[in-house]
Amino acid sequence: MTLHKLPAQKVRPGFPARLGESKLASPPVRPALAHALASDKGHPGLMPHGLGMDSIAVRQSMVRKLAQQGITDPLVLKAMGHIERHRFVDSALVNQAYEDTSLPIGLEQTISKPGVVARMLELLRQGQSGSMGRVLEIGTGCGYQAAVLSQLCTEVYSIERLRGLHDKARDNLRHFRLANLHLLLGDGMLGYAKGAPYAGIIAAAGGDAIPAAWLEQLAIGGRLVAPVSAAASSPARQALVVVDKTIHGLKQTVMEAVHFVPLKSGVA
Repeated sequence: MTLHKLPAQKVRPGFPARLGESKLASPPVRPALAHALASDKGHPGLMPHGLGMDSIAVRQSMVRKLAQQGITDPLVLKAMGHIERHRFVDSALVNQAYEDTSLPIGLEQTISKPGVVARMLELLRQGQSGSMGRVLEIGTGCGYQAAVLSQLCTEVYSIERLRGLHDKARDNLRHFRLANLHLLLGDGMLGYAKGAPYAGIIAAAGGDAIPAAWLEQLAIGGRLVAPVSAAASSPARQALVVVDKTIHGLKQTVMEAVHFVPLKSGVA
């Protein structure tokens, strides 16, 4: 895991994401829960260390619930079962770590529900049979989604604008020793041009538009998944938006309603 500090830059104009298109459902895929759970057996990093939060049984229970919610990608299920979510929440909330709920992580930010994380990762990977290439995450937060992404991609750049959370994520992730994960402190709205082009971009904060920098840094054939405000008059209403970048241009699909913290510029 490497750490970088980004130079201050001006914010580029946003790309207006129109939310008037009809919702498209993901194509049905055969359930992969048994494969995901079976692939964890005997893995040295997944052996149970006790009967509490460190037990593999606790994570397997969460994975079963994700499968019941409709998550079918075997690699996503395996990654969600591999990364210990309780290491990313405050000790006072550790008993809720594997419940399908968002939890506060400080600085008015939250760790997303496991179901939302798995859903966004499945959308990001849709059509992929193996590991993705280089991926950019906007909003490191406590580092949980970045850790899961590291199991699904060859390289992950994760950027956070709040120094307090950047430092917390660094501490949380130290245990995992993820060589393919790079933490960045900087303005996420600007992306990270030095790592571009990206096979995927995923955002954990929602604005009223998708920044132009993200679309510029997305590779041809790449996919972006982000929450976007459904109406300027009501920024609290958000929907997941999937953008595919093709040789013919950008194809946008509006998915289900979600609720994320607001996307902001600058470093604090």
